[in-house]
Amino acid sequence: MTPRPLHLFDLPLVVRHRDRLLPLDNTYLLTRGHPLQGMGLLRHLHPLQRLYTGVVKSRETSLLGSVLQTPGESFARILYLAPETHLTHPSVLALLEHLATQAGAWGALHLLAEVDENSEAFPMLRSTGFSVYAWQRMWLLPLAGPTHPSGWRATRPSDWWAIQSLYAQIVPPLLQAIEPPPRLRHGLLRRQPALCYVGLSKGWAGAVIIPFIPPDVEEAVTSLAALAGDLSRRGTRPVYVRVRSYQAWLEPMLEDLGAQTGSRKAVMVKHLAHRVREEQPANAVRPSAASIQPSTMAETYPPSFGR
Repeated sequence: MTPRPLHLFDLPLVVRHRDRLLPLDNTYLLTRGHPLQGMGLLRHLHPLQRLYTGVVKSRETSLLGSVLQTPGESFARILYLAPETHLTHPSVLALLEHLATQAGAWGALHLLAEVDENSEAFPMLRSTGFSVYAWQRMWLLPLAGPTHPSGWRATRPSDWWAIQSLYAQIVPPLLQAIEPPPRLRHGLLRRQPALCYVGLSKGWAGAVIIPFIPPDVEEAVTSLAALAGDLSRRGTRPVYVRVRSYQAWLEPMLEDLGAQTGSRKAVMVKHLAHRVREEQPANAVRPSAASIQPSTMAETYPPSFGR
């Protein structure tokens, strides 16, 4: 069957699959909760959200998949596939290509997915052009008491160049095309004992810290527990740290801090091709009275070699 957009009459299908989906965007799941329950389901119907859900229905099975793009980002993310018990069905390949086409129509340069390498979705993603570019773990932070100041402050416009320099030091050059620089208004800064920056993604279900901390600044990692206390809304909201494989030095320090780790995920990327308008050569217009004179070359010799 050909994939198509989700419609209101597909609501029974959504209800049937909402407890059998495979999340592929862990930051969304930890900050905004289940994508097919409560506010997550209403977001699918919001006309201004770049959240698209594709459906494949046949006599044998029915499949759902969603793709999401946050305003201002150059990439899109696969939010989920459902049901997770049918991820080896051949129609999954068509659904993934359908979602990639929608992301490309939004202008996204890349499509990302976070998946357990033991999941049945892993080989299906690879079959449609996805490749692993990093590994990722989410660490649940312990919450420090209110007597421990975090030392982090909101970023200012004057911090921009310093943050860009820090980003260039930590994110490998080959990955910088996929992972764009952090956005200034969504982060916090700490300058002692060295420059450190954390991006923030917050929702009603929790908060995720995206750190840019040099390897030798253990004090900044320790202060993340106090920062978690500031973000947790009096302990009612969990706070996580997202650590990718090119920041592996953070994991032993987070473990010493008492943070609890989740399972390792493969972060996969599919590079999206964009249609470039074919250039049309412009014809030069020559005035009717103009003529082209052939060039002539006279033979010349040095004086000592005269004829």
